[in-house]
Amino acid sequence: MKRPLTALMAAALVACSAQSAFGERLISSLSTHQVLVGSNFTGTELVLFGSIERDAATATRRGGYDIVVSVIGPRETMVVRRKDRVVGIWTNAQSYTFDGAPSYLAVLSNKPLDAIAPAATLRRLEIGFGSVALSQAASALGLQPPGEFREALFRLRKERGLYREDPAAVTFLTPTLFRASIVIPPESEIGNYEVDVKLFADGVSIARTSSALEIVKVGLEQFIVSAARDHSFLYGLATTMMGLMTGWLASIVFRRD
Repeated sequence: MKRPLTALMAAALVACSAQSAFGERLISSLSTHQVLVGSNFTGTELVLFGSIERDAATATRRGGYDIVVSVIGPRETMVVRRKDRVVGIWTNAQSYTFDGAPSYLAVLSNKPLDAIAPAATLRRLEIGFGSVALSQAASALGLQPPGEFREALFRLRKERGLYREDPAAVTFLTPTLFRASIVIPPESEIGNYEVDVKLFADGVSIARTSSALEIVKVGLEQFIVSAARDHSFLYGLATTMMGLMTGWLASIVFRRD
């Protein structure tokens, strides 16, 4: 009985020592946790502030600290199509469907990712465009997604400002105080966004914190969406009556006597 108990105590001590191996603690806060989208919304920019707290026993990092901020929007199914010229006409030839792809993705850091951590670490933590895992559609299970479709997905989302990888978006104000700019384009999806902040030192991830960001509709757009969702019958009846009234008024205005 003593041996299993001793082994259990030893495992607990190892676990505790592993948890306390790094003395840094990461704290971050957003300038706002809710973005209101109205009819005149043209995008906005949020600011993330953070600090690195160290206890008295923490040794000074000779190489300093690095920060990587990942902002991930609501996931959705996305279809990428490739057009080919058939008999002189451009038409959709092939397509690939990705399930659960981020509608918005921003990877922000204070230096290039390959200068922060080894490639294996970035892949394990899914940091960077090349390391983001994209699920296959049910119709493509067991098949490796073609690289050209993945590249096309990232390229198209980047052109719309919905995917962004910026190695200069995080700025250290002091050795332990930093800020980052998060750009929200006008086409951003409504929903909950995850803001994940990772602290690196000497190529190793030593601390992490996360927070939530919500994008919501307000004004007439939100009223219409809520009415269509919560009162579908009355919404359909009202739109039908509006269509009939519009047609009747048009017939009077443009009537020829």
